[in-house]
Amino acid sequence: MIEFEGNGQTYSGYLSEAEGGGPGVIVIQEWWGLVDHIKNVADRFAAAGFTALAPDFFHGKVTTDPDDAATMMMALKMEEASAVVKRAIDALLARGSTTGDIVGVVGFCMGGQLALYAATVDDRIRACVDFYGVHPNVDPDYSKLVAPVLGLFAEHDEFVEESALAGLDATLAEHGKARFLHTFPGVKHAFFNDDRPEVYDERAAAQAWEMTLRFLREKIGGEERTFPV
Repeated sequence: MIEFEGNGQTYSGYLSEAEGGGPGVIVIQEWWGLVDHIKNVADRFAAAGFTALAPDFFHGKVTTDPDDAATMMMALKMEEASAVVKRAIDALLARGSTTGDIVGVVGFCMGGQLALYAATVDDRIRACVDFYGVHPNVDPDYSKLVAPVLGLFAEHDEFVEESALAGLDATLAEHGKARFLHTFPGVKHAFFNDDRPEVYDERAAAQAWEMTLRFLREKIGGEERTFPV
């Protein structure tokens, strides 16, 4: 865990640094808080050659109760979320283990929608990955989006309706934004979370991870175009 400051506030986050350095990735939590699963995702990014920082949006609060999680999510103010993201990017880019001056952002559930929002308020974000993102209080201004979007969704998602996904696709298209939206058949919301065996799907999670790495390596790592091939 590290601390970083901005606007007179002190924030914290989980940092996992790539050996030998690598492009920076901001990892945004689910509504449970900055739990071990999200820290593990940051570690996986580091093992794959990225320096990852997962900021703590709930100031140390975590839960396994859906009602508590919903309460914390609804209490999150977008002005504060924006400040956390911007200061986290500052902190990430200041690390010696972070290469370049742009970053990617990857979010899960609540964090997926926050990743989209973050990409509209900070143009240093040049790749955005939304894992089944939803947040009823988040309405990004997609006209300001610079980053291409990779959206990874579940066919049987009780939180993200098919009409909402279609609306996201149409809105991004209307603004001429690059997007790659993929729905995994037969899986449920949070299929990537291997700490939740009731919804985790190993095959879909592995495919989503591989797509995420290829997307980020191309968009912020400077590798040759491999996506969406």
